[in-house]
Amino acid sequence: MSRLRRLSVRYVAHLLIRGYQLTLSPFIGRQCRYLPTCSEYTDTAIQRFGFWAGGWMGLARILRCNPWGSSGFDPVRDQLDPAYRWWRPWRGARWTGRHMTSRNRLGG
Repeated sequence: MSRLRRLSVRYVAHLLIRGYQLTLSPFIGRQCRYLPTCSEYTDTAIQRFGFWAGGWMGLARILRCNPWGSSGFDPVRDQLDPAYRWWRPWRGARWTGRHMTSRNRLGG
């Protein structure tokens, strides 16, 4: 895939996320359990790791954001998990809050 096409996919994803933040998010309410918010996290992950890997990381984060999940400061990691493979992108995402320490948790 050419560099220009990779950048355009990331740009379109950024525009879609930004559109959500400006239109739907205010109506849903600011109820994200994490900092940064799930949409900011997904946008950063896509910009840092590309649409495929970053999209899976964002999906895992959105699914973790529920009343039974963890909460707190959870930034996008700097590097992909060593278990990540392009054909198994879900292996690089954090599907539970077990990676969060009590120092990172809100109210803890």
